[in-house]
This record gives sequence, structure tokens and C-alpha cells, in this order.
Amino acid sequence: MLRRLKKIPFVFVTCCLFLSSCITSGKINYMQSPGFNIPAYKDSISFEDYRLRVGDRIFVKVYSTDNQTNALFNGVGGSTQSMISGGGASDLYTYAVERDGSINFPMIGAIPMSGKTVREATITLEKSIEPLFRFSTVELRVINRNFSVLGSGRSAYFALPQEKINIFKALAMAGDVGIYSDRSRVRILRETDKGPIIKQFDLRSADIIHSEFYYIEPNDVIYIQPLNEQFFSITNFTGLISTVVSTFSFGVLIVDLFKKN
Repeated sequence: MLRRLKKIPFVFVTCCLFLSSCITSGKINYMQSPGFNIPAYKDSISFEDYRLRVGDRIFVKVYSTDNQTNALFNGVGGSTQSMISGGGASDLYTYAVERDGSINFPMIGAIPMSGKTVREATITLEKSIEPLFRFSTVELRVINRNFSVLGSGRSAYFALPQEKINIFKALAMAGDVGIYSDRSRVRILRETDKGPIIKQFDLRSADIIHSEFYYIEPNDVIYIQPLNEQFFSITNFTGLISTVVSTFSFGVLIVDLFKKN
């Protein structure tokens, strides 16, 4: 009887160890109400139109009633979509935002673009063209808009499908984050005019949809680290019981071997 009592602390410690290592639904479920280990975020959601930066490349297509004007700026043949997606003539009609914040447009020269939204840049370009070619309109798009997902055994690089995309859609494009990913400490590396910054947040909190972390921006790098519990690979109660029983049996076997020796 006394020998059995001596084994109780061993069993208790073993159970506590594996209970603390079990991956529960609370560690992986999204949209959980704040409380306990789920943080609350203040209502600070804001989506601002992307502003052009040095190094961005923009696609420009000019529409005019004059066929010669169209041929001059847009070439002959080739659709807008094929040029944007990497068609043979795409480099001819895309322009880099230079270090001085401007693009060098044919027959116009330097046109300031840095710090402007796509709408503002389009209006600026149309006004710059107007003195030479009246009744012209411009289609302007930012190309090479993308984001990356790193960590937890995966690495992926995606083109942004639209101007406005939230963190959940971005991770869905990456195939979710995996059961052994730490959703409580998601980090985003973001380039800003003042240099790179790191934002960290808990992806499990329902408050995320009202916070500054909800929308991602072009060139964001999303990093998701693995859970510490990945080493034990316990994801449900049945697995926990099986592991505890196996560990206890193994412990008893080792104790018996020591006694015999």
C-alpha cells in the first residue's frame, strides 16, 4: 500500500505535464470572446488607401480619341491584363517610382507620384497629359502587390488579389496556419516611410476585426511561430489519456527494472 502511495506524486506530475502540453480548442479557435488568455483590442480599425512609395512600379494606359496617341503610349495589340500579369510588353508600359518620388513619363518628363493614392496619381497624370493631348483618360494600377507568410513549417509568397484584404483572407490564401501554429503571437513585418515596424497580436481574439491589425498592406511579411506543445503532439483528450498511460507504464517498467537490479 505504501509503495502505491509513493507512485502517486509521479503520476500526478506526469498528468500535469501533459495537461499543460495539450493543444486545446482554446489555443487554435478563431473569433473567441476576449477574456482569460484572450486579449481585447480597442476599436481602432482604419483602412487607408495605399500610397505610392519609392520603388513601386505602376502600370499606365492612356485612352484617347486619337489613335496615334493610343499607339504612342500603349503600343499596338496586347491587353491590359496581359501586360499587368507579365506579358511580353509589360516593362514598356510600367514605370518605377524613382528616388525623388517621381516617374519619368514619355514626352512629359518627371511627374511626382510618391505619397499619392492611386486615384490621386491618376488625376495628376491626366492633368500632366492634358496640355499635350486633350480628351485623354488614364488607367493606373500598382503592380507587384504582394505579401508573404513565414514560419510554422511553411513559406509562401502571394500576389494581393485586391486593394483591401484582411488577415483572415490572407492566411486562407496560405492554407491556414496549421494546428501547431501559435495564433496568440502573430507578427507582421511592415514597411513604412519611417522604416520597418513589427506588429504583434493575438489572432484568436474576436476583437481583431475592429483593430488596426485586421487589414494587411502590400509587402507585409506575416510570421507565425510554432507552439511549444508541438513537441508532444497531443491534440485531443483521447491522445492525452493514451500518452499518459503509456508514459506511466514505461515509468513503472523502469522502476521495476531498478528494483530487480
